[in-house]
Amino acid sequence: MKNIIKKTAALLIILTMVSFNKSTTEETCSLTVKAEGFRNSKGEVLFALYNKDGSIPDEKYENYFKKGISQIEKNGTASFTFTNLPKGNYAVNILHDENKNGKIDKKFMLPMPSEGVGFSNYESIGLSNRPKFSKASFEVNSNMEKSIKIIYM
Repeated sequence: MKNIIKKTAALLIILTMVSFNKSTTEETCSLTVKAEGFRNSKGEVLFALYNKDGSIPDEKYENYFKKGISQIEKNGTASFTFTNLPKGNYAVNILHDENKNGKIDKKFMLPMPSEGVGFSNYESIGLSNRPKFSKASFEVNSNMEKSIKIIYM
């Protein structure tokens, strides 16, 4: 009987260790986002990453999963790397925040941005082509890079 108890205890310890290792070593990915097409090097570049349907557009940057800030490089590009991402679907929104206020500024009373913006999977935006998660999203299941064009209205 003692032998069965010892073997059962050893088996439980092994199973616990395997289960613990599996949960603590869940595979994550990194996503490097490169932005290009800036009209100047003023301000900073805000990179926002989204992982939920309905989360974009996000004019005040309140619904993001992760965000980061970068400067525009001498070659007119900017980049940011999101790390420790669980595999899944993501969308990216970029703002050329020329006045560093952390939100998309509008032209007078029009709904069009006065600063440059970019969305994954979008080459242009407009009243009939508003950004939405379902179109902007893409799958991240390994380390990858994504290039996004900055759009000025």
